[in-house]
Amino acid sequence: MEKRLLFIYYQNIKAGGVSKVLSNLVNELVNEGYKIDILFLMEKHKDFYPIDYRVTKHYVNSFAYWTWSLTEFNRRRLRFIPKIHNINNYIYQFGTTLLMNKWLKENHQKYDHIISCWYKLSCTLAINKDVSHKTIAWEHINHQVGGFFYNNLKSKYKNLNKVICLNKDDYNYYRYINSKSTIIGNMMDKEIESQLFIPSEKKDNLITMIARLDEEKNVLEFLEIIKESHLPPDWQVKVIGDGSQMSVLKNYIKENSLSNIYLLGQQNSEQVKDILSKSKISCLTSLREGFGVVLIEALFSSNALIAYDCPSGPAEIINENNGFLIPLRDKNEFKKQLVYLIENPESLNNLMKSSFSDSKKWKKKSITEKWKLILNS
Repeated sequence: MEKRLLFIYYQNIKAGGVSKVLSNLVNELVNEGYKIDILFLMEKHKDFYPIDYRVTKHYVNSFAYWTWSLTEFNRRRLRFIPKIHNINNYIYQFGTTLLMNKWLKENHQKYDHIISCWYKLSCTLAINKDVSHKTIAWEHINHQVGGFFYNNLKSKYKNLNKVICLNKDDYNYYRYINSKSTIIGNMMDKEIESQLFIPSEKKDNLITMIARLDEEKNVLEFLEIIKESHLPPDWQVKVIGDGSQMSVLKNYIKENSLSNIYLLGQQNSEQVKDILSKSKISCLTSLREGFGVVLIEALFSSNALIAYDCPSGPAEIINENNGFLIPLRDKNEFKKQLVYLIENPESLNNLMKSSFSDSKKWKKKSITEKWKLILNS
């Protein structure tokens, strides 16, 4: 008998790691014969990442609910209150929980498993007695994220069917709460995975970074490293992503006359693939990573990797075969390895070759089999 699965997430309207790996996974599982629905917690929208036509999509609009109207009032009229932004986040999530639980009360009986794609949703489903026993928390962010309220609620993960983690650090945390916790890496899309090795002579002298432009992703520090590295004039840097620090980064580039750095903003999957295929080195200077999907995409695109050893994702991916794992915030060491690769093209080309070979361990076939074991048990 075929299993029927429900995935729950907020949206699929813009570039984002969770939306991307969600679409990759459901597209693969529907090919394996699973009946799949997705509940999006916003109004009906055009998918940013393609989702197979056999997947049924449902929508409850959390932005049309009274709690969102309240947060908008607070944002306009109560900006002077300390931490009003945090208060608004809790109010919005409260409304989202009410809408989600109302929908589940009427529909949860149809599903064998419910897969929650974000910790705030998983926390509230863990205390929903009707669905907790068949809910799988799919954790996409370091377990320390969430603050006092949600980190206390995570103790209720013991009520869940399973917890899927992306790295050993999170697994070691969750397995004491729920003994059925396990590790399954994220899946790449078929276009990324199907690439052949691209030799150095067919690429540009290009360094890429793909990251959300906020303080946690620490992109400003990356720009400082680039400035201090004094790259040869034929080398360029392209940063893909959008976020709250866009204006700060633009100002830094302008003030320091860094004409070789380009902020490309949000890009779709095909554009990202095209840029990575031309890139030789991919970097991350994040202060925290749940996994590091962009690093694996870079492996499949024949890139050498350089990243900070932040909690928790990069250490799961980077090794001597594919790049350099730099102690967190050690700008000098990061700069040293970057300059070394640029000044030693033969070493860079050899690392690009072994990096591409290392991508084989992240093929979707093995990841699909791990999910099937979980879903069929």
